[in-house]
Amino acid sequence: MNVLIKSATILDEKSDFHNQTQDILVENGFITKISNKLKNPNKYPVLVLENLHVSNGWFDSSVSFGEPGFEERETISNGLVVAASSGFTDIALNSNTFPVIDSHSDISFVISKSINSLTKLHPIGALTNESNGIDLADLFDMKLAGSIAFGDYKKPIKNSNLLKIALQYTSNFDGIVQSFPQEEEISKKGVMNEDIISTSLGLKGIPALAEELQIVRDLFILEYSGGKLHIPTISTKKSVELIRNAKLKKLDVSCSVAIHNLLFTDEKLKDFDTSFKVNPPLRLASDNKALIEGVKDGTIDMVTSDHNPINIEQKKIEFDFAKNGTIGLESAFGALNSLFSTKKTIQLLNNGKDRFGVTSSIIKIGSKAQLSLFNPSKNYVFEKKHILSKSKNSLFVGSKLKGSVYGVIANNSSSIKL
Repeated sequence: MNVLIKSATILDEKSDFHNQTQDILVENGFITKISNKLKNPNKYPVLVLENLHVSNGWFDSSVSFGEPGFEERETISNGLVVAASSGFTDIALNSNTFPVIDSHSDISFVISKSINSLTKLHPIGALTNESNGIDLADLFDMKLAGSIAFGDYKKPIKNSNLLKIALQYTSNFDGIVQSFPQEEEISKKGVMNEDIISTSLGLKGIPALAEELQIVRDLFILEYSGGKLHIPTISTKKSVELIRNAKLKKLDVSCSVAIHNLLFTDEKLKDFDTSFKVNPPLRLASDNKALIEGVKDGTIDMVTSDHNPINIEQKKIEFDFAKNGTIGLESAFGALNSLFSTKKTIQLLNNGKDRFGVTSSIIKIGSKAQLSLFNPSKNYVFEKKHILSKSKNSLFVGSKLKGSVYGVIANNSSSIKL
């Protein structure tokens, strides 16, 4: 792909052109020239966009699609189109499919479905066979096939010894174990945060204790066994404190937070709107504040859309029976950019790469063009027309966002019409 990008503000702290507005020439998928004003003797397509900003391509550490098994929710091909249109050049795909992604052939299958896509798919293999929580899957074989981590999506590891063995085993090949932070005996049948609002609505609550108790256990096991632990989508003030203290003790632990848990509270559930039914649940304003501080000081390593398409038949039903989950790729940048500075937002959208071994390039001459293109100053209300996913279960509909995405240039192609 060849294109001349005109007047783009480059946001890349590792680049010599950081914070500069430059023309960028991309030839055959590589950056060949960067300068104040470039000529176009070869008459390549010219990309001129309002308030154009360019950064390294973004990464999302927790994305679900559905295929194989739940194609009515989302397919891999369309999901990757959505990701590219939303500014992501890399996504980590969860294993919550049917069959569950728990073998070498399963990993190979989903990777093969993504070949030649703009957005690169990095599978997360299931930690246990069929995500049943009983026997470890063949983790090393999945690692050889291309898995970047291992975890049973939204399912806690009940067996403490299983977590210990998994951490010890994966340390032999630098693998990462994910442990969803929820103690099921305490959270059982809960559908929202346990507090005043859950009581007033007559809904069974999930106390913060359910998350925090599991994290305490996991960190004790990590300290004993060694290995690499990732705790996805924390949601409480105490969880931030626990992980902050663990990092002070030099434990090899990372964590993420879902973007919606930074912005919304359980008050959104007063009208029984199932769009806001997610797991972990929306918590209190005090939790939001602590999570934001954790993001700012680096305790929380990365943010995620926790994109999880759910078909309408499983959302437009009685609240107790509706499935958890929201899509979030399309709204991710605008939501984060309305909460943090654009500089911080771009950092957050790149932070998980090093942890999961995802390659990142520097915006410089000779580098492969893996770029996200966006306008950070556009204010708008997120509406259903902005949703490109097959499923439409977004809790951001009606929210005021700041910053729109033009698309990506990656894999020697572009999601932007030239």
